[in-house]
Amino acid sequence: MEVLTMAKAPGYEDLRVVTGSRSGVTIAIAVHSTVLGPALGGARMWHYDSPELGVADALRLARAMTFKAAAGGLDLGGGKGVICAPSPVPPEGEPRRRILLDFGDAVESLGGAYVTAEDVGTGAADMAVIAERTAHVVGLPGERGGSGDPSPVTARGVLAAIRACLEHRFGTYSLSGARVCVVGAGHVGGSLARLLAETGAELAISDLDPARRELAEELGAAWLEPDEALAAECEVLAPCALGGAIDARTIERLRCRIICGSANNVLADERLAAELDSRGILFAPDFIANAGGLINVYAELHRLDHEAVQLLVEGIGPHLLQILDAAERKRITPLAAAQELALERLRGSTAAAA
Repeated sequence: MEVLTMAKAPGYEDLRVVTGSRSGVTIAIAVHSTVLGPALGGARMWHYDSPELGVADALRLARAMTFKAAAGGLDLGGGKGVICAPSPVPPEGEPRRRILLDFGDAVESLGGAYVTAEDVGTGAADMAVIAERTAHVVGLPGERGGSGDPSPVTARGVLAAIRACLEHRFGTYSLSGARVCVVGAGHVGGSLARLLAETGAELAISDLDPARRELAEELGAAWLEPDEALAAECEVLAPCALGGAIDARTIERLRCRIICGSANNVLADERLAAELDSRGILFAPDFIANAGGLINVYAELHRLDHEAVQLLVEGIGPHLLQILDAAERKRITPLAAAQELALERLRGSTAAAA
């Protein structure tokens, strides 16, 4: 394993960028904070135009994980692992195994400061391979004693968050007849779409993969092409793909009343939260809405039972509602209110340890 970088980026505890000895791929692991506990964050396997973009993604997502854990009251820090896949076609077979073993070595080199889990491009079976090289991994298959696929849990948490947004904006938790557009129908987005269909929502689905149109047909949902999904007229826009969907260009096209989905870092620039607010669009901070996945692996780490997990996930709704109410009371954005909550907890923990 060739270490390209082992240094502290400003505001981060550690940044490790390596070239895998078996695979030759670039791997980046960013540890933002371990103030509240080990830095937990998924292993993202994605093809980037350059390794530098992969490193930047790791840094950005690690910081978001710190805020997600802190604001959610979990005793975890924030980190992220990024595997720069060699091509847009996901590696399979022996090449994939070599990549995952290299990633496991990189995780192990951090000595437990970082705990990995599945993320975009990886799954429970991949975690089992990584576990051959390090014990600092959660999200293992159920037969290995792990929590398995966190997607259904994440989706249930997003649904609870959507209900909280509807209560805050319209005074009702009911989704019956509400127009909801799910952008990205992968593991979490697909699970969320199924849950929404059961509520009686007027559902629309969009995805870059045309094969996902079958899900829309199965659920009786409308199908929208990706270039028109963000401009859909709806009560709730649920971004469930990669981050940065709302940027300076796309924000002008929005015709929704609420943005609440599972994607991390939905806003390409956090300053856009103020513009959304000024336009009367309620933005649910993504690190609150999508905390179900983190809760799922947190439960594995701390040996919590199913009932405890259910309570934590269902608590996402009331927790978000408190944040939305605080934001309105303080006349700040929901994003600022959620970040304020997280920073208060981080400062309190730091002071207690001093």
